[in-house]
Amino acid sequence: MKQTTDLAKLYRHRFQPDALAPKRRIWKVLCRDFFSRYVRADAVVLDLACGYGEFINEIVAARKFAIDLNPDSPDHVAKDVTFYSTAADDLSMIADGSVDVVFTSNFFEHLPTKNVLNDVLAEVLRVLRPGGRILMMGPNIRYLPGEYWDFYDHHIPLSEHSLSEGLASMGFEIQEAIGKFLPYTTISRIPQHPLLVALYLRVRPAWWLMGKQFFVVAAKPKG
Repeated sequence: MKQTTDLAKLYRHRFQPDALAPKRRIWKVLCRDFFSRYVRADAVVLDLACGYGEFINEIVAARKFAIDLNPDSPDHVAKDVTFYSTAADDLSMIADGSVDVVFTSNFFEHLPTKNVLNDVLAEVLRVLRPGGRILMMGPNIRYLPGEYWDFYDHHIPLSEHSLSEGLASMGFEIQEAIGKFLPYTTISRIPQHPLLVALYLRVRPAWWLMGKQFFVVAAKPKG
């Protein structure tokens, strides 16, 4: 997958330095109160397109891998994270069946085509152990038909239904598909204080009111 956009410039413009600390506080709560239920403490975890390490730095796991093409990413991931500068359709540095959980957030919509997305999913399927899971979060085109295209590098419109269909066609087993999970961005209506974030996660009706991102969990078959 050839990268033509200058990711460092793009994301420095999109994510101002003073917004990173509040975002990290939100992700600390998200990992502690929600994503941790999908990740055992002894798990091997891979974060696809890790960005500034918001998830991989906070999740508790025995071994952590992260990949991204943004040259700024290595400066933000924690010391216990093994980082690779590589495209997500080339995970050749990671052995077959060696990963328990793959995580990705707000990444698939940036891929140029669904063929490339299929290549990424094929690599994920390869590195996951049988029964291993991929956790995916992203903007839901069903609830963001206009705002979705306000970002220069958005290419693939997805919902929890279309993504689930694509995953199933690649051989994954769908375990969970939530259409409305988090608000669109951390600068939208999501509560910023850690206590309010924790409350939001516990009150499911709030998801239906403010949620604009899907959350999908799929597994590599055990057979």
